[in-house]
Amino acid sequence: MIPTEPIGSIPRSDELVAALVAADAGSISEEELDALLAEAVRETIAEFEATGSPVVTDGEQRKPSFATYPLHGLDSLAPEGVIIPFADGHTRRLPVLTKGPFRYATHAATYLRSAQEVAARPVKQAVISASALSLIYPADGLDGYPQQEFLGDLVDEAEADIRGCLDAGAHNVQIDFTEGRLALKLDPSGGLLRQFVDMNNQVLDRFTDEERARIGVHSCPGGDHDSTHSADVDYEQLLPSLFDHRAAGFYLELAGEEDPDSVLRAIATNLRPGQRVFVGVTNPIDPTIETPEQVRERVLLAAQHVPLDQLGTTDDCGFSPFADDRSTTRATAFAKIRARVEGTLLAADELGA
Repeated sequence: MIPTEPIGSIPRSDELVAALVAADAGSISEEELDALLAEAVRETIAEFEATGSPVVTDGEQRKPSFATYPLHGLDSLAPEGVIIPFADGHTRRLPVLTKGPFRYATHAATYLRSAQEVAARPVKQAVISASALSLIYPADGLDGYPQQEFLGDLVDEAEADIRGCLDAGAHNVQIDFTEGRLALKLDPSGGLLRQFVDMNNQVLDRFTDEERARIGVHSCPGGDHDSTHSADVDYEQLLPSLFDHRAAGFYLELAGEEDPDSVLRAIATNLRPGQRVFVGVTNPIDPTIETPEQVRERVLLAAQHVPLDQLGTTDDCGFSPFADDRSTTRATAFAKIRARVEGTLLAADELGA
């Protein structure tokens, strides 16, 4: 069959979102919040498995956001960090580091292990890229903690984040690299993108070929409150550098593209032996639920360009990368996932895979 996997996040329930806000305000106990989080993980995995998905996630129910989970609870941060603008006018803001040394407060394996306790199917785990977290270092530096020392600590922590998940038995580990396309918007010369890829490869080079076979990279133009931060950047400018990542899997947004055929031609040009590309066949920021037949046609189009033994399917992005994003309902998210699973099977049958 053609493998199919989710990206990761699923919208949190209203109750859980309210509890997360209350926890930040100190108005509910850690024990109360943890009980709600545990139940959210159980419910999410049960709904994931009911879609027929052969690989599941915890829906990132325990993460405050896909990008900043390692930072949650650190006392060495200030809120005045890099601002990321979205096309609809809203923004997200990263924190900024105020002192060293830099260490993760939370590693992703903690989320993985809690999911594995209740899952009957293989669990994948998403982690944030080293390149994204490199943006928390202040532009004017830190006394006594130079940038190179910070980057060395960051690479160590990013390696530990991935290795902990592999050692805990993750089906695979997905590095979220949504800043890749944004890097070209910030620096059209490609210099920043090159720096990002080189930094992530410093992490990937610490793993064996066998370990890297279970590591993938996800790229999309952002997806938050049904808006994006870099969809206006030509996808084909990103792909040559993206495939320079020394990873085996690539999870690429495609369903939301205006000209998917052109993007697929560029993917085919840049895809290398030993790499598998999971193309997006559902669009999380489009409220319309795809039918299995629509998904089948998208897979068949991809199969005209990508060899079957290098092809997989996924969703364009997570459905709620930030905990407070309720722009998509849980019912819609799981309906799209079910369509992806069923449509991929239809395509595989037609292709004789």
